[in-house]
Amino acid sequence: MPMEGIVETPSFTFRLERVRTIRARAEERAREALSSELRARARDEAQLHDALATVAAARDVGRAAATPGRTSAVDFLSAQAYLERAERRRAEASLELSRRDAEVAARRQVLAAAARDRQAIDKLKERRRAEHDAEWARRSQNALDELALAIHRRGGPAA
Repeated sequence: MPMEGIVETPSFTFRLERVRTIRARAEERAREALSSELRARARDEAQLHDALATVAAARDVGRAAATPGRTSAVDFLSAQAYLERAERRRAEASLELSRRDAEVAARRQVLAAAARDRQAIDKLKERRRAEHDAEWARRSQNALDELALAIHRRGGPAA
């Protein structure tokens, strides 16, 4: 005997799938932007370390130039100019690293917000899927119950 009363479960479709996809892409873009900023920060940090090394070298040159009788006034002025340039470069590198740190923090906040948005719609999707599955399980059980009742009423054996 065919089971005509059994309900076939349709596949689940989430009507907000396009929104979920857009949010997932936004999160991925935010992750890529953060990654890019972190690479730039690492580069800026290396430049600051280089600038600090240059300042240390310039100070050494300045100390050597300050030795009386061994260097001329021109050498001393050159060493002083070198130290000042190195200090400016260090200050600029430090400022750029601070700016980059602020940008990294902002990108992290954007990523966190994008991740929250995506997680919210993912939870909604899972909740809707669970509701869909529960509804179709209930319908299937009702159909089976009706079939069992019909067989029972006819007094026939279960097929």
